[in-house]
Amino acid sequence: MFTPATQSSIWLCTEPTDMRRSFNGLSALVKNQLGHDPLNGQYFVFINRRKTQMKILYFEPSGFCLWGKRLEQGQFRFRSSVTGQRSLTRTDLQLILEGIEVQKSRQFKRFHHPV
Repeated sequence: MFTPATQSSIWLCTEPTDMRRSFNGLSALVKNQLGHDPLNGQYFVFINRRKTQMKILYFEPSGFCLWGKRLEQGQFRFRSSVTGQRSLTRTDLQLILEGIEVQKSRQFKRFHHPV
């Protein structure tokens, strides 16, 4: 099971991605298409056109890591974005991975301590 670090940002590329790309190709996509630095420890999620394969690229202190998943049935469901990218929470990513689509949700007020 894939579990991202708690303090890291997660970015979903909402444009279809060629899954033949590996470390160099995906890091170039992060830099040129998404406009982020691939070495900053954030997680970048890519999904193919048929929405049956996913790759997640991230950088650890010793180098790039690439995690992948191919569905045998069904598709990854996510909302697209006009900008071609969307910020995700860890929960959002887990819902996409598990095939759960939340159609209506309500966030109740919670205490947040100012940093």
